[in-house]
Amino acid sequence: IAVNCAAIPDTLIESELFGHEKGAFTGAASKRAGLIEAAEGGTLFLDEVAEVPLSAQALLLRFLEDGLVTRAAGGLQRVANVRVIAATNRDLRQLVGDGRFRADLYYRLAVIPLRVPPLREMPTLIDHLINRFLQTINQRRQAPVLVSRRMRDTLADYSYPGNIRELRNFAENAVVLRRGGKWSEFDLEPKFRGETPPPPVMMTATPTNP
Repeated sequence: IAVNCAAIPDTLIESELFGHEKGAFTGAASKRAGLIEAAEGGTLFLDEVAEVPLSAQALLLRFLEDGLVTRAAGGLQRVANVRVIAATNRDLRQLVGDGRFRADLYYRLAVIPLRVPPLREMPTLIDHLINRFLQTINQRRQAPVLVSRRMRDTLADYSYPGNIRELRNFAENAVVLRRGGKWSEFDLEPKFRGETPPPPVMMTATPTNP
């Protein structure tokens, strides 16, 4: 079960993860199991874990330490057999130093840390990813696009500040705009070809006297 922690409001994340009993808050018309209980016997993927508020971090730490789940407004504790994988694109150690992420939770999560390199450090994968993205998008839009060799070289040399989402955006853009045919480096902005874009044209108008 995958959870995008950044997409859940701070006021609801406790209920989403741990569940709640009837009447726990306005609108809680019945009891509801949380995502941790739903992942029983499997894996819970906490994406963007750095966005979990401090109040919920304490509950998450207790669950990781003891396997106990307490629903909001409920005294019943449940033991959950769940493997937890957490991911973030932020520096958790820096957030710990800033007091925005609990140190004890950080060390409890970082049992087996895995660093996924940014796309700019894996240029040999770009060609494969472009093929995969175009194949997936073409199946939906039925607009096959061929990629020139120079285009592939141009994409491999780019730094991708937006990481893999930016590369997918390029592929989606090519399919939508080209609607079939060949995708070349001339379809990209001048900066990708090492060219300096022209300065903006300044337009002035002279007021006309009445």
